[in-house]
Amino acid sequence: MKDVREAVREFYTSAAETPKQGLCCPTAYDSEDTAHIPKDALQRAYGCGSPVSSAGLKKGEVVLDLGSGSGVDCFIASKKVGKEGRVIGVDMTDKMIELAEGYLEKVAENLGYRNVEFKKGYLEEIPLEDESVDVVISNCVINLSSDKERVMQEVYRVLKHRGRFCIADIVSEKDVPQSVRENPTLWGECIGGAIKEEDFINIARSAGAYGINIKSRTFYREVEGVRFNSVIITGYKFIKGKECVYRGHYAIYNGPFRSVRDDDGHEYPAGVPVEICTDTLEKLTNPPYAGMFTIITAEGETVVRGCVDETEGCC
Repeated sequence: MKDVREAVREFYTSAAETPKQGLCCPTAYDSEDTAHIPKDALQRAYGCGSPVSSAGLKKGEVVLDLGSGSGVDCFIASKKVGKEGRVIGVDMTDKMIELAEGYLEKVAENLGYRNVEFKKGYLEEIPLEDESVDVVISNCVINLSSDKERVMQEVYRVLKHRGRFCIADIVSEKDVPQSVRENPTLWGECIGGAIKEEDFINIARSAGAYGINIKSRTFYREVEGVRFNSVIITGYKFIKGKECVYRGHYAIYNGPFRSVRDDDGHEYPAGVPVEICTDTLEKLTNPPYAGMFTIITAEGETVVRGCVDETEGCC
């Protein structure tokens, strides 16, 4: 890990000092989202997607950006969560943090408030407390870590109950050759450290994430016969109760598939009432499942969308 970190740090220190055209696959941000951001920062936005646009950020939320670079995604998130919200960028490269902090005053002036801060730290050791953020975003950075299992464990740790992540990253369609793995330039270009899409999903699921969804998949480039894609992946955190409690609630899957199976192994044939516990009830009436099921309450009431009670945060 130390060797990879140093190679990546050196690569992105250089990229901070002199903009690298075409590094990773540059994101075409919506001009409305970036109007308040200095152009110099945008020239150093080395991403492969737009996780902020896909994260569904709400006013007042706390957002963490892993590998925040020049701060562009943080500044976009700043506008979306408003002055009641908070945005934290974490990066291990001193020069990138210096750049991002240099843009803070201008961004705050343009927005009329300041709600962004930057911290030095590693993806594998996020410098934040447990269950302290609503949303984790990351733009083409997790592939740069040699310990993705630890990264996703940290993502899960810092997320609040029902918090979510939205990650844009580069994945491969098959195993990456060792010759590519050992090329420091290809590591910096988000190729050398990429893993297969299915492996990324399995790592996130093993860390505890549920409701994982591939929001987009776009071809990036081909190296030594391996195709690499840019994907945006979302997932959620859910803290289960100490025991499974049944109170007479049933879920009916609305289709269009014949049946579906959730991350806990529950099977839901279309149109068939399945008794569910209170934990599953909370899951199915909140994102990403809200609206996919009809819920029959213990009193016989039918709910298609939204929660069956007034619990804060429900849809």
